[in-house]
Amino acid sequence: MQDKSLVTIICLCYNQEKYVVESLFSAINQDYPFIEVIIVDDFSTDNSKETIQKWLVDYPEIRFITNETNLGSTKSFNKALKLAKGDYIIDLACDDILLPNCISLQLQAFKESKSKDLGIVYGNAELINEKGNFYFYYFPVDSNKKTIEKRATGDIYLSVISGGNSICSVSSMVKKSVFDALNGYDENLAYEDLDLWIRASRIYDFDYIDEILIKKRISNTSFGTHFFIKSDPRSKKINYSTYLIIQKVIALNRSKIEHKAILKRMHFEMILAFKTADYKLFLKYILLETKQRFRILFS
Repeated sequence: MQDKSLVTIICLCYNQEKYVVESLFSAINQDYPFIEVIIVDDFSTDNSKETIQKWLVDYPEIRFITNETNLGSTKSFNKALKLAKGDYIIDLACDDILLPNCISLQLQAFKESKSKDLGIVYGNAELINEKGNFYFYYFPVDSNKKTIEKRATGDIYLSVISGGNSICSVSSMVKKSVFDALNGYDENLAYEDLDLWIRASRIYDFDYIDEILIKKRISNTSFGTHFFIKSDPRSKKINYSTYLIIQKVIALNRSKIEHKAILKRMHFEMILAFKTADYKLFLKYILLETKQRFRILFS
């Protein structure tokens, strides 16, 4: 019997005029038919809004939200999430491309899982440049495009808080019930994925699909590049959000091992704050790390 679970793809667009049509077609041209698409334009300053409106002439059933001011990704996503009817949610940036079997593979992973508390499945991603040419894979692969290093599954909380490439967020599918339980993305943060994975992994299991599920576009304006820009206002906002997330982790931790694990991420972020000349944040990390070491010593 065919699975008829509804999957909602929330497509977030901000100044992605060049790529948005290809991204939207990748959402509707899945080999799984039961899909709801919700598009949000976050007050783009290019012609993204007009490009989407023109594309929607052939797809009038698709809901389109146009923000009257730039709200950022967390607030924009949550606006769409309140309207979502799907049992599962995909967060798709409108310069990325879902591969045609992405959703069917994700749903299969949920169906075949033995975990009673599986909340999120994720896979691998192919990173491409602005022209769509291949860069590399998010997780290194062998000649058969299978992941070389085993990925974390099940209870991955310790892995996530330790830092590094624990999961590939752009290739994930999340149960709607997980978002409901966590009240969506934290709108106080400049970015969403790390905070969600931490809060979700404290409660739910994760599973990995050893397949390429999405093409992730990397450009000079990509969000990820702003973590490392020196004396940049957006970089400061992003990296301060990481500081707030680390504070959340400390509150969520339950053991000395977990308290030690976050020190690794804390030290990395401290060095990053220094390299990006955010000395105020650097001092905050020194104080936070000192308190954390005392916490470990007396726990």
